[in-house]
This record gives sequence, C-alpha cells and structure tokens, in this order.
Amino acid sequence: MGKENQPKEAQLKETILVVDDDESVRRNLFWTLSSDYRVLEAASRAEAAKLLQQENVDVVVSDLHLPPHVEDITEGLAIIEAARERDPPVQVVVVTGTDSKQAAREAVKRGAYGFFEKPLDADEVLHIVNQAARMRRLEVENARLRDELVGARGFGRLIGSSQALEKTLKQARAVAATNATVLITGEHGTGKEMLAHAIHEESARASGPFIAVSCAALPESLIESELFGHEKGAFTSATHMRMGRFELADGGTLFLDEIVELSPNVQVKLLRVLQERAFERVGGSKTLTVDIRLIAASNRDLETEVEADNFRRDLFYRLNVVPLVLPPLRGRREDIPGLAAHFAAKAADKHGRTTPQLCPELLDSLHEYDWPGNVRELENLMERLVLLDRQATLGLEFLPEKMLKVLPAAGVSSETTFEGEITALKKRLIMSALEAEGGNKMAAAKRLGISRSYLHRLISEFGL
Repeated sequence: MGKENQPKEAQLKETILVVDDDESVRRNLFWTLSSDYRVLEAASRAEAAKLLQQENVDVVVSDLHLPPHVEDITEGLAIIEAARERDPPVQVVVVTGTDSKQAAREAVKRGAYGFFEKPLDADEVLHIVNQAARMRRLEVENARLRDELVGARGFGRLIGSSQALEKTLKQARAVAATNATVLITGEHGTGKEMLAHAIHEESARASGPFIAVSCAALPESLIESELFGHEKGAFTSATHMRMGRFELADGGTLFLDEIVELSPNVQVKLLRVLQERAFERVGGSKTLTVDIRLIAASNRDLETEVEADNFRRDLFYRLNVVPLVLPPLRGRREDIPGLAAHFAAKAADKHGRTTPQLCPELLDSLHEYDWPGNVRELENLMERLVLLDRQATLGLEFLPEKMLKVLPAAGVSSETTFEGEITALKKRLIMSALEAEGGNKMAAAKRLGISRSYLHRLISEFGL
C-alpha cells in the first residue's frame, strides 16, 4: 500500500522495510516493529528494490540469504548497496543465523548499520532498529540543512561583515584546506557547530561524513561507547556490536562540542586517538584505525580549565593547533540588522508568511540589547515575532519586556519615511563602530568598510 493511501497516523511514522522470503519471520518482525514504525514487507530483492524506489524508506531489515541465490549472500548484499545509494542513504540492519556471523560482518563492511541473529529477540530487534532509525534521522536532517542553504554553502552561512567575525572567518578559510585539528571557542549560541560544518564543507573532506557530538548531552556512562563503539556483550545492555562516532566519521570530520565535559578517563583515550588515530571498541581487543579531521569546541576557556586541573594539559595542546574564537553578538552589533532581516525572512518562508520589514524602533531595541543567548537567541526571537505579528512591518508589540527596557528614549517616529529609516540605520552603525573602536575614527571607518573622509562627512551630516 502506497504512503498516500495510508492513514495519517501511519504517514507520520518512520518506515521500515522488512525483507525475508520466510513469511513467518516477516510477520514476527511486523508485530515487533509496527507499534513504533510503519512496516512494509518484501520477499525478494526485486520486491525490495521496487519499494525502495516508490517509498520513503528509513531503515531496511533484511535477511542475507534470499531467492533465487539462497545458498550465498549475493542478494542480501545487493539490497545493502541499493539502500546505501539512496540520497540520503537508507540504513540497513541484516538478519542472520548463528552460523553466519562471517556473512554478517561482511554486510557491515559493505555499509550495513548492524545485525542480529535468529531466533529473533524482540527487545534486541527493536533496540538496533531504533538506533538505525536515529542515525537515518541525523542523515536526513543534514541533507535538509544542505538543501535549505543552497547557494549559501560553507562560510556563506555565517552572516555578517563585522571586523571581529571576518577575522575569525579569514583564519577558518585558511585552515579549511588543511587537515589540521581546530579548536573553536565562544559563548553558547555563537554558531560554533555552524563554523565547524563550514570548515568541513570547504575542505577536501566535504564529500565525507560530518558527525557532531555534544559531550555535555551524553551521560558519562555512555560517552565512551558513543565515541568508540562497543562489542556485543561489553556491558549489560550491549546486545549487539555498535560502531562509535569515530568510525562513523571515517573519511570525514568529527565535531566534539563542549569537549571540556569529557571525563579524565575519556580524555586519556581521546589523546591516544589524536596521536595514533587508533582505538578499540569498548569490550573489544581489535585495534581500529580511522582517517578523520577533528574539530573541538568549548564555551569555556580551556587554558583556564587546564590551570584548574579540569582538563589535561597535553590534550589541550593537541587540540589547540588552530584556535578560532567566535565573538559574541554584542561584540559585533553592526551585524544585528542583517542577521535579524535574514532570520525574519527564513521564519516567514518556513511558516508560509510574507517576508516582513523591521521597523526602526525594533532595530534600535535589537541593537541595544546584550544578547546573552547570542545569534541563537536572535534567531528564536525573530521566528517568534514573525509568528505573532501579522503586520507587514514588525514592531515592538510582541517584543519581550527585557528588551523594551533597553530601548533608547529618543526612538524614531513610526511615521518615518523610507529615507529616514536608512538615515537612522546609518547613524546606529556609525555610533556602534565608534563605540567599538573607542572613538577612533580611522579604525571605525575600517570596521565599516568606508573611507575616513566619507565617515567624517557622514558624522558632520548627521550632527554626531
């Protein structure tokens, strides 16, 4: 049954394609998975290939021994190849007998996410399918972000022309062409992951995976398994072998956010990987090697953490090959009008609204606010205003009280003409640049990207 004929509730579920020539096995998997997923069934590679073309499949669960060549795993491997060729790739979990572990390992080498053995254990099946579906969601989200920003790849996504941001981007562009380890520091919400992704996209590894891990979001008991993977039986809930983020990032870039949250034990293991590009899965003895580029990030000063004995000094030096600092939004106020307009247009497109204009009073308030949440806070605010304010020009009506308190008393009249709004914007930019440069007009002109004589003329014209 096609997705368009499915009940609405089923359409909202992720889709699992079960491939097995044994109907009893298909039924067993159907009842195990159908409460959480929309389940499709196929009895052969040909049927599976047709469904992969017709349906938006998220995970394939397939036997390796399929007709007409049940004596070998040719048909099963062909399904893996077809699924992984989709864009983004479909995750595959293979089903095997207890005497076919070598075949299962071959399947994993060919791109399968993992495998489980017959007879089927419902909890084990659901666990590994859940993990495969989670990986598929990450891949789909990465593809969505790429499509959403067509024409604004790499550093084009980091909007702003302020001197503080340009300095960092200039360094990032230079290091992107290399394989050097990068350490990005900056407050929460400044765009550290976006900068890391931009470096990846501008590098020779752009066609490889970009795997992001928030070290602060994972409990200490799981972080080692998440990074390095684990073997089946390594601990109580390890019902199958699982690849870690280092393996998944092979050939691409691994981004470790909030790296200061890593425990001392994991810091030691990470240091070894950086030195040797080798590690073992949890519970395993086989040494694995990977080809990755590591980008780390922290919202805290790692040198200070080293002095406080919260972070290993040798690991810091390994990470700090190329340090990049993302300035807070309050340190590049001249970028606020452009960012606000961009986020308003983005939110309008997302919610099917007409792109609004921003009134001068609103821009004044945005300029004066200190933005503790940085660019992320500004983006969230602009989406909220677009949703709540149906006017063609966004004003102050739905602005949070904390932002109204910093609004300058001498605001611009709501009757201001278009030319008046442009003049008001120029005044704010000039005042911001002069303030940032301590009144130094030559430096302010350079920050604004204009000549010193033109700046002097504008200052005189506006009576500043």
